[in-house]
Amino acid sequence: MKEVGLVLEGGGMRGVFTGGILEYCLEQNLHFSYVVAVSAGACNAASYVSKQKGRNKHVTVDYAGHPEYISFKRLFTNGELFNMDLIFDTIPNIESPFDYKSFFQSDQLFYTGVTDCYTGETIYYEKNELNDDFNKILRASCSLPMLAPIVKHENRPFLDGGISDPIPVNKSLKDGNKKHVVILTQCDGYIKKPLNRGKWWLKRKYKNYPGLVDIILTRARIYNDSMKLVKELEREGKAFVFRPTDLRGVGRTERRKERLQALYDHGYELASKRKKELEQFLLR
Repeated sequence: MKEVGLVLEGGGMRGVFTGGILEYCLEQNLHFSYVVAVSAGACNAASYVSKQKGRNKHVTVDYAGHPEYISFKRLFTNGELFNMDLIFDTIPNIESPFDYKSFFQSDQLFYTGVTDCYTGETIYYEKNELNDDFNKILRASCSLPMLAPIVKHENRPFLDGGISDPIPVNKSLKDGNKKHVVILTQCDGYIKKPLNRGKWWLKRKYKNYPGLVDIILTRARIYNDSMKLVKELEREGKAFVFRPTDLRGVGRTERRKERLQALYDHGYELASKRKKELEQFLLR
């Protein structure tokens, strides 16, 4: 499918919705030649590009109850809410091996977005630019401000790509795609509100990164503008959008397996229900 971009939003544990949709795509041998994603969307995209059926569910839904996966105690002691070593080293390299060979041999273009803490701009890396550094960039793309340490790559400080480009449809447009399949992790009508609390702590903690502070303070506007663009493309028939009708009670840091399973199933079932509609969009 040339000139069609698969665009994936982040959203922390709400990303299980994306995982369910991508699982259905794998079962139907639906492989987009261009994928762009940030944060949790990038994690789901990785197993999609490596064509590992069932892996996204296993490393999120099945691991959510792991005592070290999400821990507020760890946040206070190590400065990170999610155990990043577990998620981006132990799991892919030991416990639930990631198929690096299939991933890097895939002819699918896959761009992962990160936020440069000095400038506040989004930097995108295509998978074949990274090789041994792929997990580092994936980790950076999922590192939320205040909840995870900054990740350094080639002397550049990076955090979550969803800060500066929460729905990376502009990247897909700039790269020449005429159509876009967008997977969102918020329900229709969601509007992000500006940050009102904790500004003093944000400015204090990241006093050496003014670009990061500025982009976080304007993130609501960036997100809402991106959502408007998605809806405009959808009205014009240039975007096919998956969005949850109900989040099943799942938030960014949800750990309850039954809720995560319900949202994952919702994504899978929605993809199945809209199969013909998607096929018609792609063939137009």
